[in-house]
Amino acid sequence: MNPPGLCPRMEKATQIISKRWSILIMYQLLNGPQRFCTIETSLPISGRLLSERLKDLEQEGIVRRDVYPETPVRIEYSLTEKGYALEPVIRGIESWAQAWLQ
Repeated sequence: MNPPGLCPRMEKATQIISKRWSILIMYQLLNGPQRFCTIETSLPISGRLLSERLKDLEQEGIVRRDVYPETPVRIEYSLTEKGYALEPVIRGIESWAQAWLQ
């Protein structure tokens, strides 16, 4: 049961973006579609945890996983429309961090 005044949608949104590394993965994907290895090398995160977070974000409809039937198989991750809708929030956090954190 939610305390009075607590919005369940706000709570859900906070749970999604507050999972460790999730917002940084989305920040990385703002640059466009990327392969797993590119994301992995850009963040200090294990492959196992990155895979878990990408699956979580995909399940929430924030990240899309595209498989290209090539040899070898190519898989790219990108933000969905729902994911790109978070860009102002992510950019706002980026601006705040640049202004207030050393």
